[in-house]
Amino acid sequence: MKRYLKLWYLYSVYSTQIGLQSRFGALLFVFGKFLRFGIFFFFIYILSTSTEEISGYTFWEMVLVFATFNLVDVSSQLFFREVYRFRSYVLDGSVDYFLVRPIKPIFRFLFGGADILDIPLFMVSILLVVFSFFKITDVSLNGIILYILLIFNAFIIALSFHVLVLGIGILTTEVDNTLWLYRDLTSMGRIPVDLYKNPLQSILTFIIPIGIMITVPAKAAFGSLLPVFVVVSFLIGFVFIFGSIIFWRFSIRRYSSVSS
Repeated sequence: MKRYLKLWYLYSVYSTQIGLQSRFGALLFVFGKFLRFGIFFFFIYILSTSTEEISGYTFWEMVLVFATFNLVDVSSQLFFREVYRFRSYVLDGSVDYFLVRPIKPIFRFLFGGADILDIPLFMVSILLVVFSFFKITDVSLNGIILYILLIFNAFIIALSFHVLVLGIGILTTEVDNTLWLYRDLTSMGRIPVDLYKNPLQSILTFIIPIGIMITVPAKAAFGSLLPVFVVVSFLIGFVFIFGSIIFWRFSIRRYSSVSS
């Protein structure tokens, strides 16, 4: 573990050096992220000023869901940014090189360098989550602990999605569209999945578990989550990570190198 942490640190340093080659471009990138963040936050505020509750959610409960979405979304981009570069590795044959290195190839393809440009919004998301806790009267210590555990479970599910993307990339060389499909689906979690009608609500909860990743942790924090959903959430997290690993092993066994 110590060896892999050191490798991740070195990869992140190199990735940061590349990302900061154009300071103005990096600034625009961060500004764009905060602009999207601010626009949707303003949208929630406008909705909340017209009514005290939105389908049973108060303003700060909606903010907590939105902050949770950003926390999960930005953390996956922060740690799994290398997946966005994976297609080029498949096309130019770099996968051949990584497969013979004395490290797990899946580690290299997942954690090939953190994206430092995501850190500002990541920190803001954490601060907004904490601030929401103080504003919501129903938040308890047990709720906060359960929230943290479910956020970790959400991170595991996000990891599983990215492993699936890597496996699809091996089999089809298609990565970008799959990633953007994942990003578009997770963006539906900016608002509680309870606001969607069935069958979409059930699909976003149990089949494509956006609700498990975002809405469920927020509901656990302010005490409106049924205990059965806690068990189901961790069970889905286990199934997704186990299934993604099996799919990755299936894909990598069918990899055809550039030489072939």
